[in-house]
Amino acid sequence: MSRMELPEQYVKLRTNYKSYMEALDELGKAAGRQGPIDQKTGHLIQMAAAVAIRSEGAVHSHARRALQSGANPEEIRHAVILLTSTIGFPNVSAALSWIDDIIEERQPDGGTLL
Repeated sequence: MSRMELPEQYVKLRTNYKSYMEALDELGKAAGRQGPIDQKTGHLIQMAAAVAIRSEGAVHSHARRALQSGANPEEIRHAVILLTSTIGFPNVSAALSWIDDIIEERQPDGGTLL
Protein backbone atom coordinates (compact mmCIF):
# COMPACT_ATOMS: atom_id res chain seq x y z
CA MET A 1 0.00 0.00 0.00
CA SER A 2 1.43 3.37 -0.92
CA ARG A 3 1.72 6.13 1.66
CA MET A 4 -1.29 7.99 0.28
CA GLU A 5 -3.47 4.93 -0.36
CA LEU A 6 -6.13 4.38 2.29
CA PRO A 7 -7.10 0.90 3.50
CA GLU A 8 -10.03 -0.56 1.55
CA GLN A 9 -12.17 -1.04 4.68
CA TYR A 10 -11.67 2.59 5.69
CA VAL A 11 -12.69 3.78 2.20
CA LYS A 12 -15.82 1.59 2.37
CA LEU A 13 -16.75 3.05 5.75
CA ARG A 14 -16.24 6.62 4.47
CA THR A 15 -18.45 5.83 1.46
CA ASN A 16 -21.21 3.92 3.24
CA TYR A 17 -21.36 5.90 6.48
CA LYS A 18 -20.39 9.42 5.46
CA SER A 19 -22.01 11.38 8.31
CA TYR A 20 -20.85 8.85 10.91
CA MET A 21 -17.25 9.08 9.70
CA GLU A 22 -17.42 12.89 9.58
CA ALA A 23 -18.63 12.88 13.20
CA LEU A 24 -15.79 10.55 14.13
CA ASP A 25 -13.31 12.93 12.47
CA GLU A 26 -14.77 15.85 14.43
CA LEU A 27 -14.54 13.89 17.70
CA GLY A 28 -10.83 13.29 17.05
CA LYS A 29 -10.26 16.98 16.32
CA ALA A 30 -12.17 18.04 19.45
CA ALA A 31 -10.15 15.62 21.61
CA GLY A 32 -6.95 17.08 20.19
CA ARG A 33 -8.02 20.65 21.00
CA GLN A 34 -9.04 19.77 24.54
CA GLY A 35 -5.65 19.98 26.21
CA PRO A 36 -2.03 21.04 26.13
CA ILE A 37 -0.54 18.01 24.34
CA ASP A 38 0.94 18.93 20.97
CA GLN A 39 -0.05 17.08 17.81
CA LYS A 40 3.19 15.09 17.51
CA THR A 41 2.99 13.82 21.08
CA GLY A 42 -0.70 13.05 20.62
CA HIS A 43 0.03 10.83 17.64
CA LEU A 44 2.82 9.07 19.55
CA ILE A 45 0.36 8.40 22.40
CA GLN A 46 -2.32 7.15 20.00
CA MET A 47 0.26 4.99 18.23
CA ALA A 48 1.30 3.47 21.56
CA ALA A 49 -2.34 2.69 22.35
CA ALA A 50 -2.70 1.05 18.94
CA VAL A 51 0.41 -1.01 19.63
CA ALA A 52 -1.06 -2.13 22.95
CA ILE A 53 -4.23 -3.43 21.26
CA ARG A 54 -2.22 -4.90 18.35
CA SER A 55 -4.02 -2.85 15.71
CA GLU A 56 -1.61 -2.89 12.79
CA GLY A 57 -3.69 -0.48 10.69
CA ALA A 58 -3.91 2.07 13.50
CA VAL A 59 -0.17 1.72 14.20
CA HIS A 60 0.50 2.44 10.51
CA SER A 61 -1.87 5.40 10.54
CA HIS A 62 -0.51 7.02 13.68
CA ALA A 63 3.11 6.36 12.73
CA ARG A 64 2.41 8.19 9.44
CA ARG A 65 0.68 11.02 11.28
CA ALA A 66 3.47 11.26 13.86
CA LEU A 67 6.02 11.57 11.04
CA GLN A 68 3.89 14.24 9.36
CA SER A 69 3.68 16.07 12.70
CA GLY A 70 7.46 16.20 13.04
CA ALA A 71 8.39 13.02 14.89
CA ASN A 72 11.52 11.31 13.64
CA PRO A 73 11.94 7.54 13.26
CA GLU A 74 13.97 7.29 16.47
CA GLU A 75 11.20 8.96 18.50
CA ILE A 76 8.58 6.67 16.98
CA ARG A 77 10.60 3.53 17.67
CA HIS A 78 11.45 4.70 21.19
CA ALA A 79 7.76 5.30 21.97
CA VAL A 80 7.19 1.61 21.18
CA ILE A 81 10.28 0.29 22.96
CA LEU A 82 9.10 2.07 26.12
CA LEU A 83 6.12 -0.31 26.13
CA THR A 84 8.26 -3.45 26.54
CA SER A 85 7.74 -3.94 30.28
CA THR A 86 4.01 -3.26 29.88
CA ILE A 87 3.03 -5.28 26.80
CA GLY A 88 6.00 -7.62 26.36
CA PHE A 89 8.78 -8.03 23.84
CA PRO A 90 6.83 -10.08 21.23
CA ASN A 91 4.22 -7.32 20.94
CA VAL A 92 6.90 -4.63 20.75
CA SER A 93 8.79 -6.59 18.09
CA ALA A 94 5.66 -6.94 15.96
CA ALA A 95 4.88 -3.24 16.31
CA LEU A 96 8.42 -2.24 15.35
CA SER A 97 8.05 -4.23 12.12
CA TRP A 98 4.76 -2.42 11.36
CA ILE A 99 6.41 0.92 12.04
CA ASP A 100 9.34 0.03 9.81
CA ASP A 101 6.81 -0.53 6.99
CA ILE A 102 5.90 3.15 7.27
CA ILE A 103 9.37 4.52 7.90
CA GLU A 104 10.75 2.64 4.90
CA GLU A 105 7.99 4.10 2.71
CA ARG A 106 9.20 7.58 3.64
CA GLN A 107 12.94 6.95 3.62
CA PRO A 108 14.24 3.76 2.02
CA ASP A 109 17.29 3.62 4.34
CA GLY A 110 14.89 3.30 7.33
CA GLY A 111 16.72 5.81 9.50
CA THR A 112 18.79 4.88 12.50
CA LEU A 113 17.79 2.06 14.79
CA LEU A 114 17.81 2.75 18.53
